[in-house]
Amino acid sequence: MRATENTIRISSSARQTSSPDTIHVIGHRNPDTDAICSAIGYAAFLRDVRKMKAVAACCGELSVRTNWVLQTAGVAAPKLLLDVRPTAATICRRDVFTASPHQTFLSVYRMMMDHNFRAIPVVDEAGRLLGMPSIQELAQLFLPARTNEKTVAANREVRTSLLNIVNALDGIVGGTAPDLEALQDLVLVVAASSLETTRKRTQQFAADHVVVITGDRPEIHELAIELGARCLIITGKFKASTSILVRAAEKGVAIIYSPYDTASTSQLLRFSRPIGEALTHEFLSFTARTPLLEIVPAVHHAHQPLFPVVDDETHKLLGVFSKSDLIDMPRMKLVLVDHNEFAQAVTGADEAEILEVIDHHRLSGNLRTKEPIRFLNEPVGSTSTIVGIMYRMQKAEPDKGTAICLCAGIISDTLHLTSPTTTDTDKDILAWLAGIGGIDSAQFVKDFFAAGSMLRENTPDRALESDRKVFEENGWHISISQIEELGLDEFWKRENDLQAALQALLTKHNLHFACLMVTDITRHHSVLLVAGDQRVINAIDYPLAKENVYDMPGVVSRKKQLFPYMSHVVTQLAAP
Repeated sequence: MRATENTIRISSSARQTSSPDTIHVIGHRNPDTDAICSAIGYAAFLRDVRKMKAVAACCGELSVRTNWVLQTAGVAAPKLLLDVRPTAATICRRDVFTASPHQTFLSVYRMMMDHNFRAIPVVDEAGRLLGMPSIQELAQLFLPARTNEKTVAANREVRTSLLNIVNALDGIVGGTAPDLEALQDLVLVVAASSLETTRKRTQQFAADHVVVITGDRPEIHELAIELGARCLIITGKFKASTSILVRAAEKGVAIIYSPYDTASTSQLLRFSRPIGEALTHEFLSFTARTPLLEIVPAVHHAHQPLFPVVDDETHKLLGVFSKSDLIDMPRMKLVLVDHNEFAQAVTGADEAEILEVIDHHRLSGNLRTKEPIRFLNEPVGSTSTIVGIMYRMQKAEPDKGTAICLCAGIISDTLHLTSPTTTDTDKDILAWLAGIGGIDSAQFVKDFFAAGSMLRENTPDRALESDRKVFEENGWHISISQIEELGLDEFWKRENDLQAALQALLTKHNLHFACLMVTDITRHHSVLLVAGDQRVINAIDYPLAKENVYDMPGVVSRKKQLFPYMSHVVTQLAAP
């Protein structure tokens, strides 16, 4: 690029946060410890054993206990991904040439022709998008469809500076030229007629705005000086006499020598305007987070060759894309762990490329893929157990930190091997991982569950969302949250607030029924707080501890005990 054009090039490396080939291993919404730790463990497995570029991710806030696990293990928190839908930011080309609003039409046009650009973004010094001129738009500015008095006058007028004129003409300044950089409205007068005709035409305009264009015609040179024109442009490589230069300096008339003939010089003068003077806001742009599903119909009938993408907050240009970039849209590569349905997955998972599913829950939902995938579903107590199995099958071992995380996933989901979901495989894998992690399982369990009370340290609505899953059975939309506590004291203190939060949850998510199971891990005993359709509540036959609170001795597993029970309850009822 020419050094004088002040072009900007956006660097792709400064913008992109991860490679398109990166695989994100991610658990379900409102992630529990097993969802987080199995994601960390399986991402490590993919990197260590399969030599793949994988990172752990999560789509929700980490609990106090999960944070304690990560700190104990010395493992970084997973990458937060709340929405994986393809967006404008994912498809735009970020290595982009841009123009400054101070550049001339000619320099911008030359840039576009040199690089075969159909359009180019114009940005200010801070990188904010100002306009998106195209070749077609530039042509329309200089080649009006029809000629009339108005267009003739418009073609005679140019808002530019003498410095722009010099650059556009590849010209040379003769003598002195005051205020070269000042922008002003200039009137072009081509001295192609007689001296008197030129005089009459020139005197129609304010002299200090007139630019006289002529070749080797000393009488016209004299006239320009006499009238005090803003500038005299001498074409065809001709030069002014010494006397003209002296008089021009005295009267403040700038002289510019053009190497081109008069006709070419006149044309180039119109191209000397700063591009910023002709920018319009009539172009289509998108913010970085605009989903592609919204972009496709928006650009379908647009005649724009390129579409800029800007930062949602700063309006700085991030990149551009064309319609051809929408043909094979990039999709984020995901491995789903600890769930197997889109209803529980990160937002946009149905638009992502699902590579694998690693889970230990029942099959449900509408998970579909375009290509065959690895789908591993084992009837064990924890997804972390499955990750441990995969390491063992490959005769490999996780590092110490990953082993500790996998231990925590198993301990959390099986209540330290006491849940009815526990299998001999869980016990075997936990013992193996505890040896690698160098932990005493019994002490680890005490420290883990003592790390924090979800009810004491969170608002009621956040406590409900900390580990919540939504199911659909027989047309009923139900939500089941579970919290594990050392005793039920905190629950009874906050029962009324939790009931109000459940009611709000019903409205917010358009649910028929919502419940919270609070499990006392010291007694293997739970209570169930309920809200919603009275038909469902009336069908629950556990003993009432008090209104809307059921006593559930021996019930500790949502997956193995509570959900099958609630599924049975709603399937006995007519669809809502």
